[in-house]
Amino acid sequence: MKLTRRVMMVAAVAAALCGGRAVTAQDACYVIENTPKGIAIKIGDQPFAEYVVNDPETNKTYLWPVYGPTGKAMTRAFPMQDVEGEVKDHVHHRGICFGQEGINGSDTWAERLTFDKGEKTTPAYQERLKKLGKQQHRCFRELTAGQGRAVVVSELDYLNPDGSKSVTEVRTMIFHAANGQRLIDFNQDFIAADADATFEDKKDAGLSIRVPTTMSVDSKKGGKIINSEGLTDAAAWGKKAKWCDYYGPVGDEQLGVAILNHPSSFRHPTTWHVRTYGLFTANPFGTLDKETPNGPHTIKPGEKLQLRHRFVLHKGTAEEAQIEAAYQRYVGK
Repeated sequence: MKLTRRVMMVAAVAAALCGGRAVTAQDACYVIENTPKGIAIKIGDQPFAEYVVNDPETNKTYLWPVYGPTGKAMTRAFPMQDVEGEVKDHVHHRGICFGQEGINGSDTWAERLTFDKGEKTTPAYQERLKKLGKQQHRCFRELTAGQGRAVVVSELDYLNPDGSKSVTEVRTMIFHAANGQRLIDFNQDFIAADADATFEDKKDAGLSIRVPTTMSVDSKKGGKIINSEGLTDAAAWGKKAKWCDYYGPVGDEQLGVAILNHPSSFRHPTTWHVRTYGLFTANPFGTLDKETPNGPHTIKPGEKLQLRHRFVLHKGTAEEAQIEAAYQRYVGK
């Protein structure tokens, strides 16, 4: 079934489940609609997120824009959109995305624009350009929406520079809300293809969100990083923790995003590649400092590596949003 027709059917079913009427965000009736580059998830007529699967400018799929509980964007707009006042570094930090600098030597963290924009022009980075791989969206296994949540199951192939496949990812994203917060469960299953797949020990790897510039610690407007172990700001980088939260001002509101790492996720508790300039990544692959060694990990054909995370888009600080309680609900305690 063609994508456009299938998404139209999902929207029609969701409308029927919600009584075939216009709904507000408070009704918690979810709809999935087609977009030129993928799909959009809405709560009634309120935008929640867009999932981009066929952007010709990049080698990865990503969620952007993503809206928090008050309707404000919770991701930096660059490079998809040019917004005055935003920091415009690291063109490959797109909304919410996953990347790995080395799966069998293939790089899906960086992208061609990383080099074409002139950010990194040294010979070493030109060698990285030759190693660029691609996340190729193959199909949607499931698109369901209605009362209470929307579910998107996407299948992707990770292609090496020569076009061969290293792994397949089955990505399940569940969009829902609770306790005045918007939640995205981001479940990833990586299955090795016809040969061993090695996830290399890389600093630049993992599940990321690039937060709004005003929220970053370096903006000096009140942005803050804190993890479940009580480490804050730069001290949280490279450390293992059950969860990490990044909050600060967005417009006239104090907003934040937490990433929760489930106990069933690979190498829980994960290491956090979280930067004061706004990058926020759960990275179980890279050895970021000597205290938290990780190392490469190989899966054999047909074997699976699983990552399990939840994004919590919230109002206020981590303490006000009760992120520890949100984590306990996530793990079922």
